[in-house]
Amino acid sequence: MPVYRRVRDLREDKDKMQKEIAALLNMQITVYQRYERQLPLWAAIKLADYYRVSLDYLVGRKDR
Repeated sequence: MPVYRRVRDLREDKDKMQKEIAALLNMQITVYQRYERQLPLWAAIKLADYYRVSLDYLVGRKDR
């Protein structure tokens, strides 16, 4: 599963809007929208911490 799909699914599972996650990452929503497709490492780490999942899960190396 691509990273962007996992990031989007995690956001939706928490009933969060893109603008809320953009604020969490301290960026404009347009930048975050691109990041749901191509995520930099620093944002992946912060989102993995926020959603309490491993980076392996986030990048699709593990399913749990």
